[in-house]
Amino acid sequence: MMNAYELPHRRYNPLMDEWVLVSPHRNNRPWKGEVEAISEEHIPSFDDACPLCPSNKRANGEVNTNYPNTFVFSNDFGAIMPISANMTELSSQSLLTRSETVTGECRVICFSPDHSKTLAQMNISEIRHVVDTWKQNYLELSAHYNCVHIFENKGAVMGCSQPHPHGQIWAHQHRSSEIEKANTSQEAYFHQKKSPLLDDYVQMEIKDKSRIVAENADWLVVVPYWAKWPFETLLLTKHSLVDIGQLNNDQSQTLAQILSELTIRYDNLFRCRFPYSMGWHCAPKDLQSNDHWRLHAHFYPPLLRSATVKKFMVGYEMLAESQRDLTAEKAAQLLRDVVTVHYSLETQP
Repeated sequence: MMNAYELPHRRYNPLMDEWVLVSPHRNNRPWKGEVEAISEEHIPSFDDACPLCPSNKRANGEVNTNYPNTFVFSNDFGAIMPISANMTELSSQSLLTRSETVTGECRVICFSPDHSKTLAQMNISEIRHVVDTWKQNYLELSAHYNCVHIFENKGAVMGCSQPHPHGQIWAHQHRSSEIEKANTSQEAYFHQKKSPLLDDYVQMEIKDKSRIVAENADWLVVVPYWAKWPFETLLLTKHSLVDIGQLNNDQSQTLAQILSELTIRYDNLFRCRFPYSMGWHCAPKDLQSNDHWRLHAHFYPPLLRSATVKKFMVGYEMLAESQRDLTAEKAAQLLRDVVTVHYSLETQP
């Protein structure tokens, strides 16, 4: 007889105020859909055609420095610019046609001068340079902008056109839609419970243990109870941090350590360069009080069953609500069960 976790049920996401349909019995169905190609061709340490490699020329004619660790530059094709559209030339304002100006900055962060490495293949010292670069650029941009988004798209399946390890930072004055929803939910929970939502959630997950993927003194990684993507994870601070600019030396070091472990676990799960979109959610700067907020990062990987089978958010997911077959508990177990030495470093017989 099936137990409750093997039968369809819905789970509520208190952080984003939404539901997900969980259908564990569907995970055994035969698959005849699209499969993704595994991209495991040899990637050189330097590519003279790559616009992100050291000393190479970019599309706008700028030449990269011969950087030894990380390298940051203004995005040559940024989605946001220091200037905005003229409001008088946009649609007339009404309940149905509202517009507003938007200004900001977009930066690119090269994680390493080595074209072939991802975070999972970088050592902890190299990842620490990335963490410090995130912090430095956050502090610079948050002094001028209300909302700063630090994110990475890894892999061609996530729309990343360059294999060179890199991420982006977009900064702007408005609160983005996801930050607005996360703030509203955390604020409402704090007013009701008199404690931060994500503080309580960290304690609950530590006590439960079934969804924990990795943990150290300062950080916790879980497959959240309400996860939409099969191997989605949530990286949470164990402290009262509200943005990445508050990291101290120890917290930066333990963050580098847990990022290394998580990304290695991802790669080792299906023995591939595991694709994902990840990003940090920091408290917006215009809050009167940020006591309700806690720093966290989301990892959204698209793979479902193997390196070649991808989860599609279509049909019911687009028109009704998110749906998953693999429970969060099972996904966390699968990630916990893999080794933490990258598969590419295994000794060959």
